[in-house]
Amino acid sequence: MLNATYISLIPLLPLAGFVLLGLFGRKYFKNTSGIIGTGLMLVSAVLALYTAYGYFFEYGKADGVYQKLVPLKYTWLEFGKGLSIDMGIVLDPISVMMLVVVTFISLMVHIYSLGYLKGEERFPTYYAYLGLFTFSMLGLVMSSNIFQIYIFWELVGVSSFLLIGYYYDKPSAVAACKKAFIVTRFADVGFLIGILILSFYSGTLDFNTLIAALTSPESSEYKTAVTASFLGISALSWGLILVFVGGAGKSAMFPLHIWLPDAMEGPTPVSALIHAATMVVAGVFLVARLFPVFAISSPGALSVVAYVGAISAFIAAIIACTQTDIKRVLAYSTMSQIGYMMFALGVSGYGGENGLGYTASMFHLFTHAMFKALLFLGAGAVIHFIHSNEMKDMGGLRKYLPITHITFLIACLAIAGVPPFAGFFSKEEILLAAYHHNQAIYWMALITSALTAFYMFRLYFSIFWNKEQQPHGEHHGEGGFAMMMPLVLLAIGAAAAGFIPFGHYVSSDGKTLETAFHLSFSIAPVALGLAGIFLAMWMYKSQTDKPEKIAASLGGLYKAAYHKFYIDELYLFITHKIIFNLIGRPAAWFDKVVVDGLVNLAGNTTTKIAETIKGFQSGKVQQYALYFLVGVIGLAVLFIYVWK
Repeated sequence: MLNATYISLIPLLPLAGFVLLGLFGRKYFKNTSGIIGTGLMLVSAVLALYTAYGYFFEYGKADGVYQKLVPLKYTWLEFGKGLSIDMGIVLDPISVMMLVVVTFISLMVHIYSLGYLKGEERFPTYYAYLGLFTFSMLGLVMSSNIFQIYIFWELVGVSSFLLIGYYYDKPSAVAACKKAFIVTRFADVGFLIGILILSFYSGTLDFNTLIAALTSPESSEYKTAVTASFLGISALSWGLILVFVGGAGKSAMFPLHIWLPDAMEGPTPVSALIHAATMVVAGVFLVARLFPVFAISSPGALSVVAYVGAISAFIAAIIACTQTDIKRVLAYSTMSQIGYMMFALGVSGYGGENGLGYTASMFHLFTHAMFKALLFLGAGAVIHFIHSNEMKDMGGLRKYLPITHITFLIACLAIAGVPPFAGFFSKEEILLAAYHHNQAIYWMALITSALTAFYMFRLYFSIFWNKEQQPHGEHHGEGGFAMMMPLVLLAIGAAAAGFIPFGHYVSSDGKTLETAFHLSFSIAPVALGLAGIFLAMWMYKSQTDKPEKIAASLGGLYKAAYHKFYIDELYLFITHKIIFNLIGRPAAWFDKVVVDGLVNLAGNTTTKIAETIKGFQSGKVQQYALYFLVGVIGLAVLFIYVWK
């Protein structure tokens, strides 16, 4: 039986690591903090796997449908009948799947960091932050209440701020963590307003009750939410769109993606954790959690999800083709792949074969966690060896980093959608769902898949082939067992995870979804992917001037893509020239002149009145007697005048 005690330990063990190492790590556990943090994470991962086994194979299914189980729930704050913030744990297919993904990837990062950050002065602090981050994400995916998920949502933001800014003495890292925090906070305002709208019309904050109320056409809550409107859009659609805004910020969807490339300033293992299993997939998970409401009650809101996801995937893929920092290439790759997951949800229906997009999105989230974590950790091994992030400083490293080379190649083949690697199966299902529901998005996604293959093998050939680069610096190996073991395990996942019959476990309605492989449909995506790989090989396997010539021939298009389509500059222009000048300066003037002026006027007036009347309290008895005599005479005159 699924026991609430050991399930609760899954998030609480990383939290215990955060408290222990955060308070006492630098004093008592400086040399053992990594072992302590990793040991706690290992136990958490084992418990997550045990929970997943129990849910999927023993206790989670009833009458052929996976149930939403709530092993733990207690009311924290009660606002009225049916409206309360409950702290609880919900187990359903997507939350259990995320438990496995988060704990496994976090464990790999913990182990890898033992070698990668060995000797760091703030080593215990780093592992404390990893524990907080993992706890926050686990709390988010297990939340039974929409406001509970918001609490952990913000904790994920705080954790990412701490990890991205881990090198606090580095100005670029400080700027990056502030940028990530501020951009996602703006998006989270939308999320909070969306929560308030949905809870107001459903009368509850509990996920199960909220979904039931807003997906039943007969319920009064549904009728009220659909009838009420603003600017011709129903209140229900507004609530869902605003919730999606929060998800788009956290998942770095266009145009709220600008924080993601700068987040590379944190340690490379942190990038693997953020991009593969935690922060950026939180938005996808949020839409999936409320998917019945999106699909049944507001197809319009789901269309917004679809088009934002498709545009984000396409734009990020173009930008990735031009970047030279290997971590930034992977960052834009993450944005593109998350876009795939988003538009897969957007083109999905609810129930049966209509829900293929939902299953494909969650499947791609699962496989992406494997190969993207592998790509970042592999990039970390390269940076650890070559002491540079720039591709121009790399080349021919397959001779010096054989394990990294093979595992990185497996990850590139997986993300490029080459069969039989994991990314092929999940990406084909996404493309199939798009093909049946939205042809425009399908063609955009097909082109994006070709671009993905090109930029990933551009990266691969630039690092491991191209020119011969002589090793230099302190490191002349791959980093030892602690760094290589996670690469091998993740490579196995990237190669084999696609063979899992994912539709048997995760579907939009909890029932088994049989997915089939369509050879004729897969010809075009695989052919385009291989074309992208061969083009990258032709351009980058050997050192030639072909890339420079092609870039020059593209002119302004290449320059715009290299500068990320000047979106950062546009944000700076809007904030500095418009918001600061047209809103900030007038507001500052009003605050200084009007508000401060009124306060100062009141103070100065009081002072002058006090100066004027303070003579009445001079302390001179003769003066008081005179005032008394004048008062008596005045009263006498007034009395005589009134008496007459």
